[in-house]
Amino acid sequence: MAKTTTTEDESASELIDAKIQELDDWRGKTLARLRTLIKQADPEVVEEWKWKKPTSPGVPVWSHGGIICTGETYKSVVKLTFFKGASVDDPSRLFNSSLEGNVRRAIDFHEGEKINEAAFKKLIRAAVAVNGSKGR
Repeated sequence: MAKTTTTEDESASELIDAKIQELDDWRGKTLARLRTLIKQADPEVVEEWKWKKPTSPGVPVWSHGGIICTGETYKSVVKLTFFKGASVDDPSRLFNSSLEGNVRRAIDFHEGEKINEAAFKKLIRAAVAVNGSKGR
């Protein structure tokens, strides 16, 4: 079972559940599917809710030995940003956003796009491996 960190009265998992329900469209379904795939790829993943402040509701975060990725939703895209994406092997070329950065990489998912689930899970496991290689 995935561990969570709590924020105020709600756990991170509850906050992510609420965000998915609040979206109530393709973005919620996409975020829910990506969340499931992340948990399948890494059963030890920790769900967190970070950067909540008066001007922002915060964002879902998945971690294991450090942040793997964040899940943000916009009007026309669900964006997963991988904090160490530039160091993650991506042979299937899933990264399609923030490619010019030295550290981060992101994947923008648009309405109707099919998710390459096997490649995505492999990418999650590669990101976890990068987190585990600190100091090596």
